[in-house]
Amino acid sequence: MSTRDPNVDAFIERAERWPEEMSTLREILLDCGLEESLKWGKPCFAVQGKNVAIIQPFKAHCSLMFFRGALLKDAHGLLRSQGENTRSAMRLEFTSVAQIKKTVLRDYVKEAIAVETSGQKAEPAPREELELPEELMKALKADRKLAHPSRMLTPGRPRSYVLHVAGAKQSATRASRVERCISGILAGKGFNER
Repeated sequence: MSTRDPNVDAFIERAERWPEEMSTLREILLDCGLEESLKWGKPCFAVQGKNVAIIQPFKAHCSLMFFRGALLKDAHGLLRSQGENTRSAMRLEFTSVAQIKKTVLRDYVKEAIAVETSGQKAEPAPREELELPEELMKALKADRKLAHPSRMLTPGRPRSYVLHVAGAKQSATRASRVERCISGILAGKGFNER
């Protein structure tokens, strides 16, 4: 069994939702030899310094997300997508400790470790043309520094802003979101980067 991280202990102790489920998942992950730490504010498990899985407590369920889950065979048919904008992550969802079957979970974890240590990568999604919200186009035209290509070093960075801005239903809200995003764009960061 791997060493426990006191930060993960504290995270689970103060959790209002799913503490038993998280503790059960944690025991299995540690028993599989994974290293644990608190990353992105959640218990994360790695092998040889490479992220394999992360425990994510949500309102409706507790999930165990595999970073390269799309590469797993999913022999039990239990993996779920993280969402339409996720390329390779897939997760298992639990609403009770009774749903966590130790042997089944071990199968997924062992396969995820093998995928991670092999260096396999998911096929990149076909690049789709981003449709910029009108409010974002106006801001980019008004300030050329915002539109400079060096601001967006990866395809995910502009996409993160477009999804955030376009997610608002009203034009005034989209314009407000653009204003709040300007400093991040000028800093060359994606919407979710701190």
